[in-house]
Amino acid sequence: MEIIIGLLDSYLSNDVILRRTIVVVVALVIFILGLGLSVIFLGLTNPIRHRLGMIGESEDKKKGTLALKISTAIGPVAAYILPKEDLERDKVKRDLYRAGFHSPQALQMFYASKVVLAIALAMAVLAAARFLPSISSQILISYITAAAAVGLLIPSYVVSKSLKTHMRRLRNGFPDALDLLVVCVESGLGLGPALQRVADELNVSHPELSLELATVNAEMRAGVQREKALKNLGERTGLPDIRGLVALLVQSMRFGTSVADALRIYSEEFRDKRMQAAEEQAAKIGTKMIFPLVIFMFPVFFVVAVGPAALRIIDAFTMMG
Repeated sequence: MEIIIGLLDSYLSNDVILRRTIVVVVALVIFILGLGLSVIFLGLTNPIRHRLGMIGESEDKKKGTLALKISTAIGPVAAYILPKEDLERDKVKRDLYRAGFHSPQALQMFYASKVVLAIALAMAVLAAARFLPSISSQILISYITAAAAVGLLIPSYVVSKSLKTHMRRLRNGFPDALDLLVVCVESGLGLGPALQRVADELNVSHPELSLELATVNAEMRAGVQREKALKNLGERTGLPDIRGLVALLVQSMRFGTSVADALRIYSEEFRDKRMQAAEEQAAKIGTKMIFPLVIFMFPVFFVVAVGPAALRIIDAFTMMG
């Protein structure tokens, strides 16, 4: 191990060899990038792949044509950029769906954006290095590596922020959906028609939750068992409140109890839980306000209150001197 470290140190200390290595690596990256772009171009212009990608596309999905073309184009290189483990693929697909990316090509686009951003940022740093001739080769390599790492992290950061935003929207719309569902079930509607009616009512105010509820009703109409469709709802959203509602409905249907009574009780408990959460947040305000007061308001208060007296004292000592 020490021999290898010594060879690496001697290799990195030689600027001539290091610069030649950088040139070779850059040429190799450009060659691979050009090869990948040529494969993508051939995939876009290949009529067979284009026809296969367009099979099954309806008129209301024309807006996804660009994503479909890109996914069809990266088909030959998809095996090299997608994860090999099915568990990791399923996790990324679930996160993308929960973040609001419902396209079938979302997984391919996600990993393709990682590769493209990593290569593009690394090439941008390499191009910018021409205007900084004094920069050393070791620092340049570190900058290129950091730029590639940032390119790999940007799509994950965007998905993470989108996931939090989507979950917050679902959480904000769930109380209204629950109250409407209680009213619909108590008025005599079945679970399926009640879910569809709630989805129609929330289509404008909470479109994300409306889509999820409409999906549940569509699965029921397609022949999926109600328990399975409700469990799919909890798995798709990942929201603990919706999972609690799903568990309650499944238990009520399994034991034959009244769904209306169960929903009414859950609605009351959920309202109490929201009130407790609001009181908890209100109780934390006093502690959270300490830091803004200490950092911003107290210094200003001391300047206003003590400043004139301090100036007078300074003037008095000046006159005495």
